[in-house]
Amino acid sequence: MLPKAIIAGAFQTGVLSVRNLQKRGVDAYCFDSDERLQGFRSVYGPALLCPNPDADSEGWLQFMLELADDLGEQAVVIPSSDRYVLALARHKDRLAKHFLISPGIDLQGQLALKQTQYRLALDHGMPMPRTTMAKGRGDIESFAAGAKYPCLLKPWHFREWENFPDGHPLLNQKVGIAHSASELLDLYELARPANPEMIAQEIIQGPDTNKRVYVGCYDASGKRIANAMFKELRCVPTGFGPATVSEPVDDPEADAVCNAFLETIGYSGICEIEVKRDADDGMVKLIEANPRLSGGGDAAPYAGVDLVWIHYQDMIGRTQEYVSPSGKMFKHIVVRSEGAAVPAYMRAGLLSWRELFASYKPPLAFFDLDLRDWKISLENLAVCLRQLLSGLFGRPRNKVD
Repeated sequence: MLPKAIIAGAFQTGVLSVRNLQKRGVDAYCFDSDERLQGFRSVYGPALLCPNPDADSEGWLQFMLELADDLGEQAVVIPSSDRYVLALARHKDRLAKHFLISPGIDLQGQLALKQTQYRLALDHGMPMPRTTMAKGRGDIESFAAGAKYPCLLKPWHFREWENFPDGHPLLNQKVGIAHSASELLDLYELARPANPEMIAQEIIQGPDTNKRVYVGCYDASGKRIANAMFKELRCVPTGFGPATVSEPVDDPEADAVCNAFLETIGYSGICEIEVKRDADDGMVKLIEANPRLSGGGDAAPYAGVDLVWIHYQDMIGRTQEYVSPSGKMFKHIVVRSEGAAVPAYMRAGLLSWRELFASYKPPLAFFDLDLRDWKISLENLAVCLRQLLSGLFGRPRNKVD
């Protein structure tokens, strides 16, 4: 009997991981504190409702201990959200007796926070755009004086900007863009009520097609046991968000940069790294690292690299042979957000109708369409269509519901 698996997070990423493990014969579940997420309506669920570990850390720990008693065995826990990466890292000593948790959870927790992620990158030679981790306005002023524009401003975590009042320019945004020093300072003042500490960064120049999404899995000793690489074709928001359409790509330099960073820091577990080749100097530079299951990682199984299954087997002590991409070409599409991406790219003059149809040339793979999970699939199609019509014929939009 294979040990049970618990995916921490019930967003679509978690649902797909549960699905992949269930297909392998694993008794798999997911949990989350937000019952609006797909896992609570999926045929591969329903998800278990837990306290929010950010707001009730001890309540979440108690939920986990009670869950362990209910399961009656030491189940594997694999996070699909930064929230649960941090919660597992925070309580690993209490939970290690009851669950199988990645031995790399401490380092995963460091990468889940932008402060320590960028510090690790700087300390271990990962190329980055010019960045300041601002403690206050004075740091922003110093950065602004010597910056090359446009620049971006972003919170330590995107959830910080989810609490702005309705109508706030930064509500639910991942980044703010400034084209001059004065704009950057004005943007900082807009964002400061959420948290005066944030990140200012020069923008890596070049089209979205210069972006690469690296996914890899490293065993308990830090040895790479699986990897894949994808080229981003479109994203939301344009220029800065997660990919809505991507395809496999062979990019040895980007692969070497990402792998060298993770091996240098002694990483263990699943990780996604977004990088971009700077059109100004040709260097591959870090955008961000996600130390967990990710949406970009869902493309990997279609390339022959089933990350959650490979990681699960490593967690239960099965020796894993190295798994490389199959070389199969396909387009990986996130339907729910593609409806917002298409109008945004067309308005920016970055996409023609001919290029649009060419980007859907089969074979295709989908992040959020599954005939068995038809209710959620219909919901995603409806959101896509609403965003598409609104973007093409209504008020311009560049965010996903």
